[in-house]
Amino acid sequence: MSQPDASFETLLEHLKENRGFDFTGYKRSSLTRRVDRRMLQVGVGNYAEYVDYLEVHTEEFTALFNTILINVTGFFRDAEAWEYLRAEILPRVLAAKAPDGVLRVWSAGCASGEEAYTLAMILAEALGMDEFRQRVKIYATDVDEDALTHARHATYDERQVRSVSDELRERYFDQAGGRFCFRKDLRRSVIFGRNDLVQDAPISKIDLLVCRNTLMYFNAETQSRILSRLHFALAPAGVLLLGKAEMLLSHAELFLPIDLKRRVFRKVPRPVALNGAFLAEAAPSQSRAVMGGLDLLRHAALLASPLAQVVITADGLIALCNRQAEALFEVSDRDVGRPFSDVVLSYRPVELRRYIEQAHAERRIVQVTDIEYVRGGEALSLDVQISPLTDADASVLGVTLSFHDVTESRRLRDELQQTNRQLETAYEELQSTNEELETTNEELQSTVEELETTNEELQSTNEELETMNEELQSTNDELQAINDELRDRTSDLDRANQFLETILTGLRAGVAVLDVEMRVLAWNRRAEDLWGLRQDEIVGQHFLNLDIGLPTQQLRPLIRRTLAGDAGPHEIVLSAVNRRGRPILVRVASSPLNGTDGSASGAILLMERDSSAQPDGTGSEPTEQHDGQASSSG
Repeated sequence: MSQPDASFETLLEHLKENRGFDFTGYKRSSLTRRVDRRMLQVGVGNYAEYVDYLEVHTEEFTALFNTILINVTGFFRDAEAWEYLRAEILPRVLAAKAPDGVLRVWSAGCASGEEAYTLAMILAEALGMDEFRQRVKIYATDVDEDALTHARHATYDERQVRSVSDELRERYFDQAGGRFCFRKDLRRSVIFGRNDLVQDAPISKIDLLVCRNTLMYFNAETQSRILSRLHFALAPAGVLLLGKAEMLLSHAELFLPIDLKRRVFRKVPRPVALNGAFLAEAAPSQSRAVMGGLDLLRHAALLASPLAQVVITADGLIALCNRQAEALFEVSDRDVGRPFSDVVLSYRPVELRRYIEQAHAERRIVQVTDIEYVRGGEALSLDVQISPLTDADASVLGVTLSFHDVTESRRLRDELQQTNRQLETAYEELQSTNEELETTNEELQSTVEELETTNEELQSTNEELETMNEELQSTNDELQAINDELRDRTSDLDRANQFLETILTGLRAGVAVLDVEMRVLAWNRRAEDLWGLRQDEIVGQHFLNLDIGLPTQQLRPLIRRTLAGDAGPHEIVLSAVNRRGRPILVRVASSPLNGTDGSASGAILLMERDSSAQPDGTGSEPTEQHDGQASSSG
């Protein structure tokens, strides 16, 4: 095994601290391959530079996670496994539940939701729609929030639902605008949430757990931790469905295969010690002579036993020990009658006294496994069995200690487990590579289809461009003639504008031209001199909001009548303050600006100082004149 790259581990820690994604349990081979692919796409040379790149470009996290979490999934992916689940496993799971019991299903690593909705369709077909809504809870989890958001929407395109039969598609999906949405009444039974199989607590009391092609991305240590959580999550009769890359050959203590080909496993209950005891005394009906012969036979059998054995009385004294015990632990006939607690065997290689007390108290065999014992430089693996010896009336006479040398079997078991792990790792690596190739193939197919479509569109566009080119060639002369005419009209318009500007400039009154929304369109030089604001500051502003010495709010009724079509002109005399801060009386006349259809498209305001009267500063009401008559304004 190669040593891990320190800079790569720093990158993983950076992802964990900044985004909460812990990839440290993932297999380094596939993980580095995917990170390298993303670094190549963004043009970064090493992992340290990529950490800096992530700090500057925060949007890169999303692209990186999408590359690492391939999320290859689909409806009824590996159809054979789903058919076996429907035909063989579901009837067994349902039979183990009460008729009205809630069926709890967990889809771990659900990606964009296709697997969870596949489970929903299979269960709805087996139970019926009404019973499904009442009894089924499907928990779908993943670490990818973007994938979960997609899954919650439950909307897929035509390519994604291609593997769903027409009958199921018609029954479980609503189609709208080329998209297929899973039925909302059944969607409520599917609960999506974020769950990290490595760090988060598992969901409990699960009847059916589907975790397909997820374990293969993790190393052996992390796989063991995840499988322990999955074992805890399952109900006693629960069933685990894995992907085709996951065999669990080295985890037989947790799961046993129901169908290894289709990767279906059942939960193994936790081991429970066996109850039992040996009778140390023959039936009382036997004669003393027969008893004496049997005692000699038993003693000879004990001495010749291939197992190291030591018999201890109820008082804790050594009663017997055979030749194997003497050779293994240096306990001999000289120790018979001594307290067992005085010999080294009582606490080395393992503390046996508490196990002996347990066997006495519980009247059952106690087993101690996987004990490491070094003798003469040789390491041995031992299993110890402490068996209580009882009388006919169940009173304890003592115990017998049996030492089993399991060194060779343990070595073979370890080698087998190591071989299984290597096999599983190689198979998972192959499957992971296959998953990546499938993703790349799908992307290439999609790209080819897009290119074909683009090519057809380009051909069609080329034909249209040729036609348009001919039309443009034929109308070019017409456009040139129109251009000449527009040039002449522009010249006329420029002369007219210059003429109008000359007129506005020559007027002694200030002129403001307003549109129908009372925004200033024109503002002559006399208005600039009168109020101190230039045309480029005024044009486009709302007239009533102007901060000038003229009380513009008092002009609102006058302007509104003009814009309403009242022919006018209308006049009003107001007290104002000119740009020098001196109080003046201003006569304001409003007349309509008529459009081409004769309706008022704005108003023209003439503002002229009224020299016939002087302001008294008393704030007297202004005077409005209409059709030559003066009237008071409110």
